Formats: sequence, structure tokens, C-alpha cells
Amino acid sequence: MIRRRSTPWIHKWSRPLIAAIAGCGVLITGYLTIEKLTGGSAACVAQAGVKGCNDVLSSPWATVFGQPLPLFGFLAYTSMVIFALAPLILKSGENNSRKQLENWTWLLLLAGAIAMSVFSGYLMYLLAFQIKAICPYCIGSALFSLSLLVLTIIGRTWEDIGQIFFTAIIVGMVTLIGTLGVYAGVNKSDVTTGTPGQPVKITFTPEKDPNPAFGWEITTTSGEAEIALAQHLSKIDAKQYSAYWCPHCHEQKLLFGKEAEQIIDKSVKVECAPEGLKAQPELCKAAKIKGFPTWIISGKTYSGTQNLEELAQVSGYTGSRNFKYFK
Repeated sequence: MIRRRSTPWIHKWSRPLIAAIAGCGVLITGYLTIEKLTGGSAACVAQAGVKGCNDVLSSPWATVFGQPLPLFGFLAYTSMVIFALAPLILKSGENNSRKQLENWTWLLLLAGAIAMSVFSGYLMYLLAFQIKAICPYCIGSALFSLSLLVLTIIGRTWEDIGQIFFTAIIVGMVTLIGTLGVYAGVNKSDVTTGTPGQPVKITFTPEKDPNPAFGWEITTTSGEAEIALAQHLSKIDAKQYSAYWCPHCHEQKLLFGKEAEQIIDKSVKVECAPEGLKAQPELCKAAKIKGFPTWIISGKTYSGTQNLEELAQVSGYTGSRNFKYFK
């Protein structure tokens, strides 16, 4: 008597597990898409001086073909849910047809998981070395993509192992080349000189001690959008708590530029260093400021240097957003 070989539990539950993980990805990317499209601010615990999720969402890499990047993630995760559940939902029909549907959806799951993993890997590179931020949503999405790839590989018996490697090479190369092509323009403009219409990346490394009267010299100039945003922040009584010796505070000045910073300095900025010009350390203490810079806008606190796009979103600014700089 020949005993029938039992099906491994992972093969029984692989599709539901893939659908569940992809469903979590749908929720995260859907939430970020809504926040990006509505000009909201993603819920993210930020530390003073450390870039976070909203810095990532407001960076040039967060927009692809004029649409927010999380939207494409939402579509990718939704597709994975459909591919995973389709054979389980469509149980009726001939056995050959269902078997064919299972084979095709497994191939689509494999190709999708490979593409998402390669793209997520590139985004992790950007997060660590270009944007230099900590974004739990981004890291979580990358882990989801990697988990989907692992489950797709071990979730069934692949008769031809070479098929996995061949698909991985082709899909991986196409994804990587496409990704580099999409972001080629951004990568060229992320230093100190940008291409027309592209924001310029701001970096600051202090080479000398700051002047207590003004810190370091502001070397950037303001455009109409920067000046309009500064006027808006002054009008709504936003506050920026900073210290003249803080490099991150100077980065914030460079983002606004010299002309807009004059507006910020006059009615928005609060100097917290006791030895600074027009210091008001008692106001900083009353506001319980723990790091610099700290923004308080409409009763909400935002820690660390903020991209102007982010300040525009959280402050309800509706004017031009053709900002010249980002960090």
C-alpha cells in the first residue's frame, strides 16, 4: 500500500498568507497616498534633528510621473492580493482551467514579488544614503515585499527551479533599469547645482564657529514660493524654535533663502540660546522644546528640519510650491 504524500502546511496557507501581507501593504500605502494627495501629514514619531517619514514624502523621490509614489505601491499590493486569492475564490470550472489559473497567478506573484523587492531595495538605498531619514512605513513596506518574495518561492512546489532564476534575472534587470531611468533626473539635481525646474539638495557642514548674532551666513536666495510661504507662516502665527549654534537650524534657513528668512526671523523664529541675539529662552522652556529646530503650527509640534513642501502641507498654505531647495 502506497501512502499518499501529505501537502506541506506552507503550501496550503501560502496564498492566504501572501494576501494578508499584501493587504497590510495596501493599508499602509493607501494611507500614505491619501495623506500625500490631501496635503496631510503622516503620523510618524520624529526625533529632533532626525529626518522622518514626512521628509521622505516631501522629497523629490516621492513623486513619480506626477503622482505620489505610495499610489504605485498601493496598486502593486492590490494586484498581489488579487493574484493570491483569485484561484481560491474562483473554485468553479474545469480542473484544467483552475490549474492553469493557479500556474499563471503563481508566475505573476513571482514576477510581482521580485519587482517589488528590487524596487524596495533601491528605495532603502535612497533612504539611507540620499535622503538620510528613518521611515518606519518605508522599512515596513520593504519587509513586506521581501516576505512576499520568500512566500512565493517556498509556497508551492516549483517543477522547474531554473524558471525562478530566469524570471528573477529578467524581471530584476528590467525593474532596476526602469527605476534608475525614472529617478535619473532627480539624482542629477541632488547636489548643489540643479537642472531647471528641479529643486536643489541642501547640505550644510559647519567649518567655523557660528556668530551669536546670526549663526552662519545664509548663502541661498529665495524665490517667490519661499517668500510667500514665509509670509503665510507669519500670518498664521507659526513658531520656529531654534538656536543660533544649531546646524540643522541653519539648514532650515538655507531652505528658505536669505529674503524669506528675514520674514521668518522677524515674526516666526524664537531664539532659544540665552547668548543668542534677541534670545527668549523662557518662551522655549514654556513650550517644552527639547530639540532644535522645532516648529509649532496650529498647535501641533514638528521636530527637526522641515522641507518647505512639508511646512506648506501642515500649515494649509495654498500658494505656489515651486520651492528651490530640499534636504
